[in-house]
Amino acid sequence: MYNRLGRYVLMAIFALSAFVSLYYQQYQLAAISGMLFFFILWSHFKHSSVLVASRHFKNSNYERAEKLLDEVDNPDRLAKSRRGFYEFMRANIALKRDDFEAAEHHFQIASRFPLGGKNDKAYVLIHLANLALRKKDGERALAYIEKAKELATSSRAIEIIKVIEKEAKGLAN
Repeated sequence: MYNRLGRYVLMAIFALSAFVSLYYQQYQLAAISGMLFFFILWSHFKHSSVLVASRHFKNSNYERAEKLLDEVDNPDRLAKSRRGFYEFMRANIALKRDDFEAAEHHFQIASRFPLGGKNDKAYVLIHLANLALRKKDGERALAYIEKAKELATSSRAIEIIKVIEKEAKGLAN
């Protein structure tokens, strides 16, 4: 829930608290402080700043969201639930910058991880189909659309799928 600096400060406070508690022979307080230290450390590796970045992303503050996502040293260590959102935000930020190669790369990774629901995963596949259309690859776009059809629940997603499918069939012919 905190950025990197905030987590480091909390870890330092809990470590100091544990040492002070040990010095005064307050072993239960030291144990609690140690557990809180290790919880923050675990959270640092498994959740990092993705939740804070998603708040900025949702408010269309893409620069701040990207800064927070840059704090993630190794995305492979993130929990599966966070990794999907990490890649989804990275892909959308790349789309905003017209970096279609990076966007496709991140959307492909995001499609392998759980997101909020089936409809969210359908939107990832819709983006991938759209990127395939940009490359004039109708077959690949149709493959993504077929998978997206299975997952789409909202009427908006279904309408977008119909439009992309029509364009993709025009390319495939």
